Parts: sequence; structure tokens; C-alpha cells
Amino acid sequence: MNPANHDLRAWMHEVESINQLHRIQGVPWDKDMGGLVEMILERSKHSPALLFEKIPNAREDMQILCSQIDGIERLALAMGNNPKLGVTDFIQAWRRKVRNFEPVEPEYAKDGPIFENRVEKDIDLEAFPIPRWHELDGGRYIGTDDLVITRDPEEDWVNAGTYRVMLQGPRAVALYISPGKHGGLHRNKYFDMGKPCPVVMSFGHHPLLFIAGCTDVPVKMSEFAYAGGVLNEPIQLVRGPHTGLPIPAYSEIAIEGEMVPGDNLPEGPFGEWPGYYASDTRPEPVVRVKALYYRNNPILCGEPPLRPSAGQGFHRSIQRSALIWNALEDAGVPDVKGVWLHPAGYRFFSIIKIKQRYPGHAKQAALIASQCRPGAYLGRYVIVVDDDIDIYNPDDVIWAMSTRSEPENIDIIRRAWSGPLDPVIPRERKGFNSRAIIDATRPFEWRDKFPAVNAVSDEFKDQLDKKYASVLKEVLQRSH
Repeated sequence: MNPANHDLRAWMHEVESINQLHRIQGVPWDKDMGGLVEMILERSKHSPALLFEKIPNAREDMQILCSQIDGIERLALAMGNNPKLGVTDFIQAWRRKVRNFEPVEPEYAKDGPIFENRVEKDIDLEAFPIPRWHELDGGRYIGTDDLVITRDPEEDWVNAGTYRVMLQGPRAVALYISPGKHGGLHRNKYFDMGKPCPVVMSFGHHPLLFIAGCTDVPVKMSEFAYAGGVLNEPIQLVRGPHTGLPIPAYSEIAIEGEMVPGDNLPEGPFGEWPGYYASDTRPEPVVRVKALYYRNNPILCGEPPLRPSAGQGFHRSIQRSALIWNALEDAGVPDVKGVWLHPAGYRFFSIIKIKQRYPGHAKQAALIASQCRPGAYLGRYVIVVDDDIDIYNPDDVIWAMSTRSEPENIDIIRRAWSGPLDPVIPRERKGFNSRAIIDATRPFEWRDKFPAVNAVSDEFKDQLDKKYASVLKEVLQRSH
């Protein structure tokens, strides 16, 4: 077993060895920390992982790690890939992985580092430096990069999802789960039986477990088996003494508790991943904490959703781009050359690159991308471009949209699959939205007569690269 595949601390050591871990001391947890994270991500070309230490007015033995995988090298280290892969190669590698995916069931140990400290009396979560991440948040959120672990009471399968968790007192937290998510379905089954729902929550763990918790894992497949399949080795777990539910053995902080039907408290508002406060405040079920576990000098992982233009969410874009690309090929769409969900738009904004082969090819690709399983939820714009466009460069995509599409040819799909976090849909219409299909390719029927592009050709670029290597190197070094 490679510890860096399971232990957050071993992974952090690898990140620090490539100079991508930045330590910051003395920043308060109340709004300052979240504000700094956003500003650093906005202004840094190569955003580092951020480790906040010596946090004022809280337990001095605790640290908070943010921006774990907002960079391709760190994402590759978390997923067991080569950190030198470029974006397209990474997406291709992930496409191949999920094509032939084989889950690996976890292994249970009798003990683990998570049990270094066990607290059942005098539990005080408020002593931890749990942040208020955004200025208008209704409270402190311990759960932004978390695993909420539940078991189906009828079919006995385990789910570990990432849902938001709000501090409600020394030994209580409120849990918000979007409609239709597996953890919510488990909870509803317990409540329909009139029974409390047992739950485990992990708040600091290897980033691969966070990735798994955010992924649309197939129904009845455990996220732990999914993470094991990514690594080709089993995830190490222990059993919670009160619930029997799995806990990652190398988790930094975990709680066991239960939710009781009718025991609700106000949750929210919270700054959500689309960049708004769209779901407001509502009563949500409370988890009453029975036991708290943590390692010596525990590390809380924080992934506060920021305004997408801050550059967060890179890992989500990589994974979902690969899934939509596979869905297009599975539907028989030929010559797909790239798929990219730009982090600023993520689910709302999909870019498909094709080499046109026949009339209607672009429309076919767009319609399938808008309604396939990984692209249907909360989609809004699907843009199809030619294979000479750099889909990772927003300027290139905007140029194609501006010069190769006509507004009169934009197609609209109505009453498509949306959700509560969609900010532009009013409360009484939540659940549905519309889609714009934008064909930004050269019109197929006269594409050979379309005006030529005035950019330097790839062949001439190669010549200039060789002829002026020293000049280019000097200028580019100064620009950085």
C-alpha cells in the first residue's frame, strides 16, 4: 500500500515536494479565510494548495487545507496519474480509465489513525476553527469537502456523498442534500419507516475521497469501491463503534451521529457553487453527534464554493468533460476532437470540438451533449466548434461564436432538467430550465469557401520556433 494514496498527510508531503503547498499563519476563520482563498485563486496563475496554521481564537492544534486539487499536477497526484500530463492528455487518460472501470472493494482494519482521539462526553465542535466562508453565509460550515456516509436500510449498500454541513452547536450540525442525491434517498427511507438515520461524517481525508464523493458514481456502488478502482488498490476503512458505518482509516476528523424525523433547524444561506445564494434558508435535518474522532493535530479540509470565475472547480471540469466525450462516442458521434466544461461555467457551459464530416454533424453532437446523463443536469449552453479552435482558451471560443454562428440559428430546448441551485430560475419554477444550442462551426454546406483565418499556420510556427528559440525564451521568461 502506498500511503500517499490514502493518507492526506503523505499526499501533502508530495505536494510540498513540488512546491505547490503554501503555508499561511494567523488568519481568522470568520470570513477572512474564505476571502483570502478567493483572492489568491483569482490572482495566481498557478494556484497553490493553501494550509492555514495558527488560527486565532480556536484550538491551536488544528489546521485548515484549501484548494487541494485546483491544479492539474495536484489532481494527477491525487488520482495516481502522471503529474506532467497536459489537460487534453489527462482527459483522454480519464476517458480510458472509466471505459474499463473495475471497482475495488475496500478493506477494513481493526484500528486506524482516526481513533487517536475519541470523545463522547463534552463534545465541542465550536472549539474548532470552523470557517464562515462567505460574507453573507448564515453560519459556519464544517462540511464543504466532506463525506456524508449512510447505508440503505433496505438494500444495505453504502453511499459517501459530499453535501454541505452547517455547525449548529457544540454537538449538532445541519445537513443539506440536494433532491435526488443518494444520501437523501437513504435518509428518506429511514424517515418513512419512522426511524432515525445513522450517519458518519468525515471532514479531512485524502483528496481522492473528495473526488469520489463529488462524482456520479453508479447506484449501489460505494464511493470507496470507486476510489479503490481509480487507484487499483483497496481503500482502508474502520467501522464506527456506534453506527457500524465505514470511516476512512486515515481520516483527520470524523463524527458519528443520527438524524431523527422532525428534528430540523434553519440551514443557510450559503454561497453555492454556481456563485449565488439561490437556495436561501430552510429547515433541514439535524445530525446529533454521539462521538467525535480526530487525529493528533487534525487538518480540516475546506472547499468553499467560490464564484466560478475565481478558477475553482478544475477537477470537476476534467472529469465531466471525459464523461460527456465518452457519451458522445457511445451515441455514435464521429470525430469528436475535444470536450471542455470551462470551470467558470462548469455544468452550465459545454464546449464540443469536432471535425465536421456531414450535414447536421454539429447539431447532432450538441443535442446529445445537452441531454446525455453527465451533461443533462443544470446544463444551459452547448457550443460546438471546429477542430482549429482551442477549446481551453475562452478568447478562441468567443471568437468562433462571434464569427461563425448566427443568432437566428440558435436552437432552444425547453423544460430540461434543472435543480434548486439554478439561480436564474424563480422559486416557483425550480426543476426545469432551457438550453441554447449554438453551432459555432463553419457552415457545412459552404465551409470550403469560408474566409481563411489570418493566424500564423502551425507549419510556420514550427519554423519560427526553431529560428527564434532564444528570442522567444527571453521574452516569455520576462513575461512570467
